[in-house]
Amino acid sequence: MSGALSSLKVLDFTTLLPGPYATMCLADMGADVLRVTSGSRPDLVEFLPPKIPALGIGAVSAYLGRGKRSLSLNLKDPRAIRIVHQLLAEYDIVIEQFRPGVMAKLGLDYESLKKVNPRVIYCSISGYGQTGPLRDRAGHDMNYMALSGVMGYSGRKASGPTLMGIQIADIASGSNNAVIGILAAAVSRAQTGVGQYIDISMTDGVVALNAMAGAAYLAGGPEPGREENWLNGGSLYDFYETQDGGYLSIGSLEPQFFKALCEAIGRPDLIPVTVMPKPADFQRVKEEIRAIIRTKTRAEWEAVFRATDACVEPVLGLAEALEGELARGREMVVAVPVMAGNGGSDDGGGERGGSAGAGTGSGAGDMPAGGAGGAPSATVRQLANPVKFSRTPVAYPFAGVKTGTHNREVLMGLGYTEAQIGEFTATGLFD
Repeated sequence: MSGALSSLKVLDFTTLLPGPYATMCLADMGADVLRVTSGSRPDLVEFLPPKIPALGIGAVSAYLGRGKRSLSLNLKDPRAIRIVHQLLAEYDIVIEQFRPGVMAKLGLDYESLKKVNPRVIYCSISGYGQTGPLRDRAGHDMNYMALSGVMGYSGRKASGPTLMGIQIADIASGSNNAVIGILAAAVSRAQTGVGQYIDISMTDGVVALNAMAGAAYLAGGPEPGREENWLNGGSLYDFYETQDGGYLSIGSLEPQFFKALCEAIGRPDLIPVTVMPKPADFQRVKEEIRAIIRTKTRAEWEAVFRATDACVEPVLGLAEALEGELARGREMVVAVPVMAGNGGSDDGGGERGGSAGAGTGSGAGDMPAGGAGGAPSATVRQLANPVKFSRTPVAYPFAGVKTGTHNREVLMGLGYTEAQIGEFTATGLFD
């Protein structure tokens, strides 16, 4: 069965995390995604450990490149621009992640490409947007978070803002907004026949995540501070250390959940206090609860709360989360095929292949590539796409591949001969 987005063809010029994550989501849902990167300056993510020997690339690259073919081109070569123009006849969605102005210098900006195909949907992801005072400034996830206002009221009063273990600006703001924008533009194009340009700023996206605090402030409310509101440590909603150095997350905001919490910890006398005590009582009550939580191990508290609906859950390590009951029950980890030949030469190619069924299982990502004719030679365990469709399920045809794996396949599909491809290889078109 075809995926929900099987009618979309995407030309992906992105590297690192925001763009590749966005196009991986599109590929999981059935879109045909062709990555275009430099053969001499491949995506740095390819080299992040641990390496998967069967693919010759790192595990992160194998994940972010899932289901995508890979074409290497030197975009400074005029021949590469002609190939991109040829591809635009089919691949009429473009996503790029260069600094503003870079694609224009190459002749691959929206204004240039829409002359080739007026139906093109063109999405640019950048740190600070295509306009504004910081458009040319370099940045990383924490910088975008810092400028968004979010970190101004996140963390602890005593220690200040806190580093996050995941890339919120990159993924929640960059990747997800790019997917939303592209799909909205595709719906519009289906109605009008015309494409459009999409400007995604990761900082803009994080600013918009100030949904509750931002709305309140703009309506005349006070500027939020750390540990001052219901959800940032200013209520009982918080993390509590256990006897063995673990943590519980206690989100017992509503009265019925607070009642269940108080009963579970043996303090029904606190029930009349309610979730938000009077300021004079707040710290006393919170410290009493902290002291109680320190009397048992995390496992002991897990047993206490297992049968209690109090919005209390343990803080898991990544290994616990990915190998645990919830991950298995929801099929959050999948076994994705490593296709034979995908770790081959820059002018080699594999086929798009069939889909891997969802489900957990031991990966064999340390196995050497083998098999024949595009058959799976091994599998690698990866995070599943979180979207679950009833009729058009996501599919995982193959794990990500080395830069340039599909050069020959793509160019022959455009009508180039073996001799021409050999000349391109010899003269540096793929570098």
